[in-house]
Amino acid sequence: MRKIKPVFNSLLFKLFLAVFAVIGPLLIVLVVNQYYSVSVIRNQVAQSNKNMLNIYMGEIDRNLEIVEKYLYQLSQDNSDLAYYQSREQHDFNEFLQAKLRLNNTLHSNADFYGAIDSVFVYTSAYDDFLNTQTFGSDLLERDSAKDEILQFIRTKPEPLQYGHWRILEGKDRNYLLYYIKNENIYVGAWVDIDKLIIPFKHLDFGDTGRALIANSSFEPLTSKPFVEKEGIDISFKKNMYAVSGDDEPFIVMKEHSNKGDFYLFALIPESKILEQLPFLYKISSVFIFISILFLSFFLFIMRKIFLQPISQLVFAMKKLRKGDLDIRLPGRHSSTEFAVLNETFNHMISEIKDLKINIYEEKLNHQRAELKHLQLQINPHFFLNSLNIIYNLATVKDYAVIQEMAKCLANYFRFMFKSNSYFVRLKDEIMHTDNYLKIQQLRYPDSFVYTIQTPTELAECKIPPLVIQTLVENSIKHAFTMDEPINISIVVVQENNEFISIKVQDTGEGFPEEVLNSLENDEVLMTDEGERIGIWNIKRRLNLLYKDQTDIHFSNEHGKGATVIIRLPIEIM
Repeated sequence: MRKIKPVFNSLLFKLFLAVFAVIGPLLIVLVVNQYYSVSVIRNQVAQSNKNMLNIYMGEIDRNLEIVEKYLYQLSQDNSDLAYYQSREQHDFNEFLQAKLRLNNTLHSNADFYGAIDSVFVYTSAYDDFLNTQTFGSDLLERDSAKDEILQFIRTKPEPLQYGHWRILEGKDRNYLLYYIKNENIYVGAWVDIDKLIIPFKHLDFGDTGRALIANSSFEPLTSKPFVEKEGIDISFKKNMYAVSGDDEPFIVMKEHSNKGDFYLFALIPESKILEQLPFLYKISSVFIFISILFLSFFLFIMRKIFLQPISQLVFAMKKLRKGDLDIRLPGRHSSTEFAVLNETFNHMISEIKDLKINIYEEKLNHQRAELKHLQLQINPHFFLNSLNIIYNLATVKDYAVIQEMAKCLANYFRFMFKSNSYFVRLKDEIMHTDNYLKIQQLRYPDSFVYTIQTPTELAECKIPPLVIQTLVENSIKHAFTMDEPINISIVVVQENNEFISIKVQDTGEGFPEEVLNSLENDEVLMTDEGERIGIWNIKRRLNLLYKDQTDIHFSNEHGKGATVIIRLPIEIM
């Protein structure tokens, strides 16, 4: 079954979704209406200014066309231009008189062409340049413009396309230039491009809005620093308008001239356009803002009163699931229902903790009883056989052996009955095992020998009682034969300052293969008759006392017989 993601299944998400389902459609309608209103205003303003640009560009084109006709008529009808054709055909005095008459003609007609800065006549035969002087603020400015026009004509004398004005980018200003070439005579006119946008300075484009002229590559010829500073892109081609600007958006409109490769642009700040929005739009904006505030306040209140207590409860339950029984919820709360819920939860946790403690103590008591029972298990055959040996020795009146046997049995049972703790010192366990082996030697003289090696520095280490003795007893029981003596060795060593290793080994035939596999796989070997109860006893007690801190390993070493190795953590009594 597919699990639902916690985020989408949370109360906060569902509450937010429910509130948004109620308020969301209204907000969406208002936002769409707002954007629609802005779009309508933009289109209206763009259309209005587009028409204005079209009208003004048409007026510019008509003025340029009138100048074109004037220049064409001047080049065809003025007889004084004939003296400009060649120096060889006319006297120089005649040229000067013609130049004077032509100058008077140009200046007398200059007032009729106010849209033009200057009309000029240039002859390459005399390298003479004649122009009107009604433009510019001083003589230096007029000479600078005259030199730039003259330099252009001298370096690029090819005729212009009829009716087409060319953009000339000068050092300090840009010009619209047009001329007619008739052999060696150039009749033309120019206008400073900045002069073309002077009428737009009287229009209300806002504080930062303006008009500008750009070439066919959409590079501004006027107001270029302003365009670069504001990051306005004027290179759009097909749309009626575009919105551009880094810090403040501008509505950008354009109109192309039919008389030259240049565009007239209008840049209107959007803030100026939005001032024209109706009062309803402002009301909608205020309502959207209030709705968002209300939604935020509602979610804050719901989180404070409803969601936060539930989150605390969920957090406490997660901690409880991880076993933390000390977690508690605040008893006081602003809501009666949550106060009752928190109090009930805390009471439940307290009862669970008490119940768990009681169960844990009961389990410990059970383990203590089990350990005590395991420690008090005595092999009845060993006890009866030992008494029977004493009886037989008394019959033959071997009092010295009877005394030794009785002493060893007394020490043996004294250790058994006083071992009421879970641990004994290693040296005490070794002495008890040595005593047990002496009893067995008295029972079976010349049938086995034994060696015990244990470092003195480990004498105070604590180990479970009867562990070594049980392993030795198991060796005698399964490896002992009357045909050939066996050797039993007990070796205790220290490993890495953390563990002690107890190795019990005999020289018998070793563990049967199936028994060895069962021992290594922790399978139960105890039979109905109680066979191998000693090994099960050891493994059970080690598990109860050490959990995973110990291990016991069974093996058969070639040429030596059964080997049992127990690793225990070093702990000092």
